Amino acid sequence: MAHDSIWISYSGTARVVLALVLLIAAGGAAYAGTRLRLPARAPRPGQKAANFMLAAWIAAMTAFLACVGFLGQQAHRDHLAYARPPDPITPVTLTAVGAIFVIIVLISSSRDWPVRLAGAAIGALAAPMIFEFPFDLIVMARTFPWVPDPALDRALFFAPLFLIEITTLSLLTLSPMVRLSKATFFSFAAILAVFAVWGLSGFGYPSAPLPFALNVVSKILAFVTALSLFLPQRAEASAPRPDPAEAPRSREHAVAAHKASN
Repeated sequence: MAHDSIWISYSGTARVVLALVLLIAAGGAAYAGTRLRLPARAPRPGQKAANFMLAAWIAAMTAFLACVGFLGQQAHRDHLAYARPPDPITPVTLTAVGAIFVIIVLISSSRDWPVRLAGAAIGALAAPMIFEFPFDLIVMARTFPWVPDPALDRALFFAPLFLIEITTLSLLTLSPMVRLSKATFFSFAAILAVFAVWGLSGFGYPSAPLPFALNVVSKILAFVTALSLFLPQRAEASAPRPDPAEAPRSREHAVAAHKASN
């Protein structure tokens, strides 16, 4: 069997349902950005917790590579020929990864070099995952249509992949530069809104012009979302100091107002 697409597109009512769910999620993210007290950051983990997070990240990548190798051997054993379609998105992703690394280094000039480089590396790793996590949730159930047991193959592929995405995003808490802001929520809401348009068109593989454009736009928005986590926050404006000459006058007004109320 040979196929020219990695996943099956949505059609009929499923397209409308997908688009509505994504629009509701986008609205929820935007609403959270207006209601939460921002900017804010998650508590930084201690050294033991940080070591555990790094170990979990490495273990997830190792498990993913092992599962992908097993699936490849299974496909070869069962003589399942899969013609992978051209991948026009990877160059966009790699370019954006390099760009966000450089931008984070440049905008964090007030930090020491080790902190800047570590934060930029974490931001560059996490940015694609902001796109991939909701994306994989959307396409997961429509992948591996050419194998006898697609449910098992999906579990072997996506379970460690989701662990990679979650553990990579958790590494953001290790950087003291990371802050959640309104821009973070609004940018993520924009990703989901673009996904909704993509879903309404079937969420097809980005080989045609429209899916390609929507994929690129949503991926760029994911990198904007990641970049918003590292933007320097403006210092809160200090309250104006009272004028000493105005103090006696203010006290006279207060006394007069008290007498008038009595």
